[in-house]
Amino acid sequence: MTTSTDSERTTATGTDGARRGMPSGLPYPGPPPPREPRGIVALVAQWVLMLLGALGAYQIGRTINFGRELGDPWQYLAYAGAIAAGAVVGWIAGGLVARWLPSRMRAIDRAADTRSAGELIVGALGLVVGLVAAALAGVAVARLPVVGPYLLLPVVLLVAYVFTRIAARKHADILRLVGIRSRSASSVPPRLIDSSAIIDGRIIDVMRARFLPGQIVIPAFVVEELHRVADSADPEKRQRGRRGLDLVEEMKSVGEQRVQVRPGDVPGDGVDAKLVNLARDMHACIVTTDYALNKVARIQGVDVLNVNELAIALKPSVLPGERLEVRIIREGREYDQGVGYLDDGTMVVVEGARSMVGRDPMDVEVTSAIQNPSGKMIFARLPAPPK
Repeated sequence: MTTSTDSERTTATGTDGARRGMPSGLPYPGPPPPREPRGIVALVAQWVLMLLGALGAYQIGRTINFGRELGDPWQYLAYAGAIAAGAVVGWIAGGLVARWLPSRMRAIDRAADTRSAGELIVGALGLVVGLVAAALAGVAVARLPVVGPYLLLPVVLLVAYVFTRIAARKHADILRLVGIRSRSASSVPPRLIDSSAIIDGRIIDVMRARFLPGQIVIPAFVVEELHRVADSADPEKRQRGRRGLDLVEEMKSVGEQRVQVRPGDVPGDGVDAKLVNLARDMHACIVTTDYALNKVARIQGVDVLNVNELAIALKPSVLPGERLEVRIIREGREYDQGVGYLDDGTMVVVEGARSMVGRDPMDVEVTSAIQNPSGKMIFARLPAPPK
């Protein structure tokens, strides 16, 4: 991100300096998270390969028959040396696999985030059916002369993949066939919440009004940023950071199970780049109030929900002092009030227009407008006569 982008973002959120060079710490609040599963899997894979290397070296030693070639006691030393060499080779190979495995595990995590539970379950059942079909096909393939044994594994993998792919793509139809309806919210992409939208606070009201469907994801590096700002020496920044942390807890209580803090880090230089990369990997959209992030994300093909744009879209269509043409059709509840309606059905309450009921449309001057759950209402008055 350029310096100008960082400065614009600082103006919007009051978190200058927190966007750059921020160390990877622990999410706040809460205890330190457990070790990531992909690290444990990589370590287990390395140990398994070391064990397989040792067993393979022992089997090779058995075929060579060190006892016949060397005799006692040298055969035991030869076996021990072969096992140790096999274990070292397996450990080195496991280290190479351990470097490759975390990226594959992250890809699996991202794929799981973009798939519904129904799709994953039906895909797993499709894999089981595919393996059964592959076993039946393998019986015929294995009997082919010369190439049969070599074609067995590719045929099994191909048939299992085809069944899994079809089951996952048609999971909604399959669930309907067995009388289960998939949730419509599964088709809604996840929403990644930026720190600027959290500190702004209006997103809480949007969530309460149920205008933010789907899974709401707060990345751990966004919570870390709020934590860093909350520990700032600047009192204003510290207040913003603490407000953001309080609003994270409020979002979790308002959104219940839909709101989750996603652990782990994402490659990228700064929080903006990490948000864009994570949104692209999860096929999610970003919720923000930051103008710079809004532009950068849309340039890179990531959908953005800007709370400021929503507020502009919902602003009153009329302002105090404007003039409207309205026909007074009935009396109001209060003394000397008349009531009329605009073309879109908006009620206009006009002070001093009780005697104007049933007359031709007339100009009125807007004094205020209110928005409530039942709709919009405009208050107006008769224009003052010219002097």
